[in-house]
Amino acid sequence: MGTRAERGMSAPPEVVFSTATDPERIDAWLPEALRTDGPTPSSRSDDELHARWDGPDGTAELRVAPADAGGARVRLDLPTGADAGLADESLVNLEREVAENLTAG
Repeated sequence: MGTRAERGMSAPPEVVFSTATDPERIDAWLPEALRTDGPTPSSRSDDELHARWDGPDGTAELRVAPADAGGARVRLDLPTGADAGLADESLVNLEREVAENLTAG
């Protein structure tokens, strides 16, 4: 198993997933080495709130689930050998993007 990070976010799961898979926002949170064909996920399930990016350094998988009080629980799996801090840093960056998305209105 690779490196995993989990984080709660105070935004609806659909907003978190939409932000995470938005081609305009992906560069701000997902490391480039984990994307091959630009910002578009290699696979994506809007129903399951799951996306996967295949890159030269392996696969990154994101899962978003509902959490208490309308928030979201986000899990990011990075390839074996990825720096443990990279997964956490990526989710911190995603959380910032989600907050900006919510206030951009």
